[in-house]
Amino acid sequence: MSAEKCLAKGSAAPGPVPEDYIRVYSMRFCPFAQRTRLVLKAKGIKYETINVHLKEKPDWYLKKNPLGLVPTLETPAGEVIYESPITCEYLDEVYPEKKLLPSSPFAKAQQKMMLEHFSKVIPYFYKIPMDKKKGEDVSGLEAELKEKFAKLNEDLVNKKTKFFGGDSITMIDYMIWPWFERVEAYQVKQFLDGTPELKKWTELMLQDSAVKALIFSPDAHKAFFKTFLDGNPDFDYGL
Repeated sequence: MSAEKCLAKGSAAPGPVPEDYIRVYSMRFCPFAQRTRLVLKAKGIKYETINVHLKEKPDWYLKKNPLGLVPTLETPAGEVIYESPITCEYLDEVYPEKKLLPSSPFAKAQQKMMLEHFSKVIPYFYKIPMDKKKGEDVSGLEAELKEKFAKLNEDLVNKKTKFFGGDSITMIDYMIWPWFERVEAYQVKQFLDGTPELKKWTELMLQDSAVKALIFSPDAHKAFFKTFLDGNPDFDYGL
């Protein structure tokens, strides 16, 4: 139950969300929306996907989410929830089977603090290839990103766990994963060298059933990201 091709300005608004389902408004290559889709998959929630054209947003979409971003969730009751960490926490609370967030308030706070730290890493994934394309010197940015990867590696070493929240996948792993799925497209894969625990984490994540169900090949990510860098993103690439 999904509209694979993205809906753009002038498209008709989708009808009500079917009973027993939740709807996610997404874009196939968006790492933020992938967070929410990973949580939906991991928890076995019945959902449908509507992809949105992020350059030519439909008016009906802006009424649901005035920020015009993805992901957005919509329930059969017409309730709308947006922003990736908020949608993921909402799903974990409303669908209590297979909890992804820890029950301890302190452990939960730790994951949120880690997510806050990671939010400062995300801009590097875009700034490095964008500045490189403009012919600018990115060696300083690359050194900083290398340091951030080393810090993530150190976290795993200190915790002595396979994943960031313990020995099984939890919410924080799904929050971080989408950017590591795209390291080749962002031209930063080489900075994983020298971070053995972080590298091991990426290999373990690739074995996860939710990750496997939603993954795109490095070539598909590279092809889409090239259109993004060229200023004309092909949201329907590969369809």
